[in-house]
Amino acid sequence: MPITYEPEERLFHLQSPHTSYALQVLETGHVAHLYWGPRLRRIHPETLLPLGGRSFSPNPIPERDDYSLDTLPQEYPTYGRSDYRAPACHVLEPDGSSATELRFAAFRILTGKPRLAGLPSTYVEQPDEADTLELDLVDPKTGLTVTLQYTVYRNLDVLTRAARFRNGGTQPLSLQRALSMSVDFPSADFDLVQLSGAWARERGILRRPLAPGIQGVESRRGASSHQHNPFIALASPDADHTHGEVYGFNLVYSGNFLAQAEVDQFATTRVSLGIAPFDFAWRLEPGETFQTPEAVLVYSDQGFGAMSRTYHRLYRTRLCRGAFRDTPRPVVINNWEATYFDFDEAMLLDVARHAARLGVELFVLDDGWFGHRSDDRSSLGDWTVNLQKLPSGLRHLSDEIHALGLRFGLWVEPEMISPDSDLYRSHPDWCLHIPGRPRTEGRHQLVLDLSRQDVCRWIVETLTRVFSEARVDYVKWDMNRHMTEVGSAQLPPERQRETAHRYILGLYQVLEELTSRFPNILFESCSGGGGRFDPGMLYYMPQTWTSDDSDAIARLPIQAGTRLVYPAVAMAAHVSASPNHQVGRVTPLETRAFVAMAGNFGYELDPRKLTPQEQEATRRHIALYKEIRPVVQFGEYYPLLDPLAQPGAGGGGGGRTGQAGPAGWEGFEGPTLPRYAWMYVTPDRREAVACLVQVLAQANPLRYRLRLQGLDPGKDYHVWDADGRSWGTFGGDELMSCGLDVGLLAGDFRALLLRLKAEPHPSA
Repeated sequence: MPITYEPEERLFHLQSPHTSYALQVLETGHVAHLYWGPRLRRIHPETLLPLGGRSFSPNPIPERDDYSLDTLPQEYPTYGRSDYRAPACHVLEPDGSSATELRFAAFRILTGKPRLAGLPSTYVEQPDEADTLELDLVDPKTGLTVTLQYTVYRNLDVLTRAARFRNGGTQPLSLQRALSMSVDFPSADFDLVQLSGAWARERGILRRPLAPGIQGVESRRGASSHQHNPFIALASPDADHTHGEVYGFNLVYSGNFLAQAEVDQFATTRVSLGIAPFDFAWRLEPGETFQTPEAVLVYSDQGFGAMSRTYHRLYRTRLCRGAFRDTPRPVVINNWEATYFDFDEAMLLDVARHAARLGVELFVLDDGWFGHRSDDRSSLGDWTVNLQKLPSGLRHLSDEIHALGLRFGLWVEPEMISPDSDLYRSHPDWCLHIPGRPRTEGRHQLVLDLSRQDVCRWIVETLTRVFSEARVDYVKWDMNRHMTEVGSAQLPPERQRETAHRYILGLYQVLEELTSRFPNILFESCSGGGGRFDPGMLYYMPQTWTSDDSDAIARLPIQAGTRLVYPAVAMAAHVSASPNHQVGRVTPLETRAFVAMAGNFGYELDPRKLTPQEQEATRRHIALYKEIRPVVQFGEYYPLLDPLAQPGAGGGGGGRTGQAGPAGWEGFEGPTLPRYAWMYVTPDRREAVACLVQVLAQANPLRYRLRLQGLDPGKDYHVWDADGRSWGTFGGDELMSCGLDVGLLAGDFRALLLRLKAEPHPSA
């Protein structure tokens, strides 16, 4: 059994294929964390949990001098009862006090994985895929029950955690802090790894040693954000992509979050993850429950690469859902960088016609098709076709696109409202706002209040009409500003701090309804690019626009950081024009294509402006991607060269110095990190695709051997490049141990793409 209980020691042992997680109920009723790491056959708690008192660490049991919550590793610590470290929960009682003490009351071991009410989460398709432990902890004074939820997968090294609160008392309680999990480690000898950046330079890999105190990331923007992803990892100082211990923590949530590590006075580390407590409160009436989001925990003793592949397998197969989960994603062209707002039907059809000749499979109509929108100053909320641009209507355009052999996609931004819109003039109270204060605008727009059921119903019905009237195959769902004046006209004063979380619950409700009504539409999430690239959105939309920066070189660190947690099939990556519209960089078409082939491939340019030579090259690139698409989208990812694989190479995130200079925030560009490389391998290890990109050329360079990973050492592989030139046949063991001599790449921004296919063994 993956979950066992030893009643004499009151010990719970959770086992995945290669990991163990253990906890114990102490005689006091506190639940102690014992162990998380490589799989063990048995646990001796007496060697893992030495009890003892410490100066200035008060004792909650006066008759015992050897017991202090301030030193006890706990599964779900509370505030106010002598543990001075960051708590997992903080509850305000009716008399204004805060001193909750949770004691063990009951447990259940279940086959399968229950759903979380109102929230996205990982899932099972058959009950025997996972087992779940539920621990009920009760505060005897208030009657509050906190149920700790643990699920361990039988075929994946994954542990999920969440908490459910129930007010079993007679008076209302106020949750001030309700995190999804807390884990105490007996050491502080770790590096903290985070994914941070800004709009157009999301998810840069930053790494630094832990230090005494609190360090971590947080979003207070109402979205998971461009600035910080809801992921952190603790890694042994020697960890790279193939070696060392890594503990990963990822929150299945799309709103405000907190992910932090606290090193205490005794050099132990507490990791906390959940909804950000900042400006959060939840009034819990008697009999009511509150469910926290799910945290996904992954342990690897084979470096970051194994951690990444575990997250990828889980999210690709047991987080993403629907008809497109296991279906190859189409090659896309989006008209945004080709036309921006300045288009009409004839222009769109001309772009689509040229794209179809190149082999593109889906045309996406971006912003500007609705209301009287000719720039970003109006019409959000008025989801009716702009007849000045499309006089024959959206259905006619969709039919014409389909007649070209293309599928039709549509951009929407349903969570927003323009002050210059019929919707705002009819319902000015439908946006987030605080009475008596002016309304902050971003991109000339406000945020609709999705904590309101009437607003959610309006979005569902309005988009149902739009998607039904036109033949829509794909939807790009955007969100181009974060929350301010976070208040709701429908909530009483004592519930105003619930608004941000209620908004996310409303969003999930809307997405559940629309994706159920339109199961054959491929939904792609976007928030100014990758501002909401999180597991919560992937549950409803199986892919995300990775970044609004479409420059190939700038995309290298963005895509490397993204793939640290999220699978390639979730990562939309397009070829854009040169010079690039965001950074002005001039790069070879081949390099732009090879970098974009690392995810869901597409184009973000005007195909009518391609030269005949570029058109022919683009046809070859699209044909090539269609051949390697199953390997990229559903293969195993192996990072070969990036900031984590080259410690100390960059000022902002490659090594352990923590010197976050300008280069770190600009994406690790420049001569300090000259190459990126990665590869994908099919699960049967018969096919692979590898790519190497040289950022900047160097004078008198060294020859370089690229050591591959993930191959079968007993198989022979034929290797050839994107132009079909054979590089020969090599053993998998040779390719992984000796590598390939890739020669000298002449010039800046050069790329090499290699394909590998196992050949029948001569003795077969």
